[in-house]
Amino acid sequence: MRVFQAVVEEGGFAAAARLMELSPPVVTRLVADLEHHLGTRLLQRTTRKLALTDAGEAYLQRVRAILHEIDDAEAAAASSTRDLRGTIRVLAAPLLATHFLAPLLASWHVLYPTLMLDILVDALPASRVDEFDVTFMVAGEDYDGNIVARPMAHWEAIVIAAPAYLQRMGVPAEPGDLQHHEYLRYSGQLVRSRSGIAQRLRLRPVQGAGAAQEVKVPVVLQSVSAGVLLRAAVDGMGVAVMSRLLAGPHLASGALVHVLPDWIFSRYAVYAALPSRRMVPARTKVFLDFVSEHAQHLASSRPEGGRVSEQ
Repeated sequence: MRVFQAVVEEGGFAAAARLMELSPPVVTRLVADLEHHLGTRLLQRTTRKLALTDAGEAYLQRVRAILHEIDDAEAAAASSTRDLRGTIRVLAAPLLATHFLAPLLASWHVLYPTLMLDILVDALPASRVDEFDVTFMVAGEDYDGNIVARPMAHWEAIVIAAPAYLQRMGVPAEPGDLQHHEYLRYSGQLVRSRSGIAQRLRLRPVQGAGAAQEVKVPVVLQSVSAGVLLRAAVDGMGVAVMSRLLAGPHLASGALVHVLPDWIFSRYAVYAALPSRRMVPARTKVFLDFVSEHAQHLASSRPEGGRVSEQ
């Protein structure tokens, strides 16, 4: 089972052989023996690539769960948390991997040097929750999914801009003033519109009292990449709606300022989703507790500086 899993995850027999310190012929024979034992083909082999059959896909999901249970049983027999060993397979959306998880990794390794993290990135992680020990994803504050998910941190999406841009274009005093500004728009998965077309930006009061306001803001740049928009904002190209998680370091340094501080675009949460297994491995529990503790500290220490006023 472990050899079959390694072949799939490493993308080939030779890579799996190197990982498991076996010879390629041995790896090939073990997978063939497994297929013979099951009476079905698990892998489609060609000279260029390796692909799972439908039976192989279903079997791999079960195998992962079984091997996780075995590893957890061994860990539970250890005398303390310090004895935990093994690999924690993590899936995360790209922005979370870079800006949420990556800053925690060095501290994690100091505390748990025998627990290795294997972090994969997927723009649509929700569809692959059962394949990993833990999946980090972003959802709105009204999220009510049918998967096992634990909230890690809560943030807001706010309006930001560079000081040089605001000196050139003026500081908005209320949402309606944005109609005279240049908008760096996140297009997400929506159909892209032509450059220059005004898009509605809907903001609501931070305190929740009062009605939301919509304003048409001329779009000068739109992208599915928040990183592209963030860089354009720092360079003074326009105003953007950005997560505090991403904008935080730039707000703290003064490279960006928080525009319209009494208004937000949305609130959202970072969730850690777990596979639908009855038993969560001890190493996964330790990792979730670590991330939760550090995420709460990160959220509570978010920079409040960098606000601007009309003066």
